[in-house]
Amino acid sequence: MTAKQILLPLAFLALLATGAIFGFFFAWVCSTMWGLDSADPRVAIAAMQAMNASVRNPVFALAFFGTPVFLAAAVSVAWIVQARRSALYIGLACVLYLAGGLALTMLANVPLNEALASVKIPEDTTAADAIWSNYSAEWQLWNIARTAVCAAVLLLVGAAFLRLHDSAPERAAHG
Repeated sequence: MTAKQILLPLAFLALLATGAIFGFFFAWVCSTMWGLDSADPRVAIAAMQAMNASVRNPVFALAFFGTPVFLAAAVSVAWIVQARRSALYIGLACVLYLAGGLALTMLANVPLNEALASVKIPEDTTAADAIWSNYSAEWQLWNIARTAVCAAVLLLVGAAFLRLHDSAPERAAHG
């Protein structure tokens, strides 16, 4: 199989991975955190502790850590086959994801999650509310930021994929 033949499927995998991670972050923005914010703060803390513990699994790892691998592979192959515009889009998407998806998560959301994991849930609702409110506000800020970055990443990879897909018959005919 030649580099030209693997580029389109590889770009599709990059698109799928970026869509998966964007969707994961987006779901937290528009439903999960709103639901937790409306719950008893003791329940919200316990639920978030459980969700943070459960997210360390192979399915999430493939999307979260696989995305930059798929992006780097796709940009490399796109560059090799001289699909320069697509390589530029995917390369920019990779840099954005590494900085605003992966690094931001590791530097902001994960430390907040680890701090919450060490919290003993207070019996007192007021004390629990103070813990949850502080955690939730900051966590959501960083989650919205990484979601917005991942939306841009998804758009860039989508544009690159469409460009590759539209030119695939021409490349095959001239290849």
